[in-house]
Amino acid sequence: MSQPAIVFAMQPSRTEHVLPDEVLRRLSGIGRLLDPKPLQRFDDERARRLLAQAEILITGWGGPYVGPEILAAAPHLKLIVHAAGTVKGVIDDAIFEAGIPVSHSAEANAVPVAEFTLAAIIFAGKRVFRFRDLYVADRNRNRTHPMQREAIGNYRRTVGIVGASRIGRRVIELLKPFDYRLLLADPTLDAAEAAGLGTEKVDLDELMRQADIVSLHAPSLPSTRHMIDARRLSLMKDGATLVNTARGILIDEAALLSTLKTGRIDAVLDVTDPEIPEAGSAFYDLPNVFLTPHIAGAIGLERARLGEMAVDEIERFVTGQPLLYQIHQANLENIA
Repeated sequence: MSQPAIVFAMQPSRTEHVLPDEVLRRLSGIGRLLDPKPLQRFDDERARRLLAQAEILITGWGGPYVGPEILAAAPHLKLIVHAAGTVKGVIDDAIFEAGIPVSHSAEANAVPVAEFTLAAIIFAGKRVFRFRDLYVADRNRNRTHPMQREAIGNYRRTVGIVGASRIGRRVIELLKPFDYRLLLADPTLDAAEAAGLGTEKVDLDELMRQADIVSLHAPSLPSTRHMIDARRLSLMKDGATLVNTARGILIDEAALLSTLKTGRIDAVLDVTDPEIPEAGSAFYDLPNVFLTPHIAGAIGLERARLGEMAVDEIERFVTGQPLLYQIHQANLENIA
């Protein structure tokens, strides 16, 4: 295949570091970069001119929705590579139905999420956030010394992984060197498959009962909405921690707040529903909640992995090799 014409469509302020100079130089050796400035809309004169020539479209966070009108605007389009995570809400079904291959960099985005989750689990096991708050509040160790005698720490603790997604599996791999007992709840896997991952398969209720730390990695689907409800929260051990780096919609947050207010469990939340809690939400103030603004995924320099993976896919495509991360329409419903 001769050097294909490449067009970018993403929001620069949200995708800084995705395509650093060295990645762009590599990409320019594979194809013709029609304009280094990404499109932020598809309905102006510049967009019409570039799309008319485009053979490969690289999309990213904040880019315009890739709807069916692209099929007419970009008649030579042969490949779309999303240099970000999920393509849900980004690329229309019509693109798949037209037979245009679509790939994504979700595997690259999974790396920092899994790393963040590992850190959250280790810190949760040692009750790091509570130690910090007491130490800072007291400016002495009168309350932190007695805590060290409690049944805390990470040795032989039980971690429950909810969902053997790409991130769930990476978290399992990262946890293997430690002295954890790993439980897995995922209805798509049988006991032998779970054992192959180094985990014990249990149902979700049993996982909630046994785990010292529960980490959510299920996709956002109608069937998983509020899967962690009041009843399942009531099953958690006193002193257990719930970690959510997946989607806020997985948890009934009214029920979670009620449970957290009792002080019975802790939570590490990188995602919520809504994405930004209301200003008066107790999530901001509860001492047993560690809340972060959806930063587990690729941020800063970590975003370079997204661009590198996108360029890897383009190189495979141009040289006639199979794509490694192609998304098929039949799988859209069950991915994050």
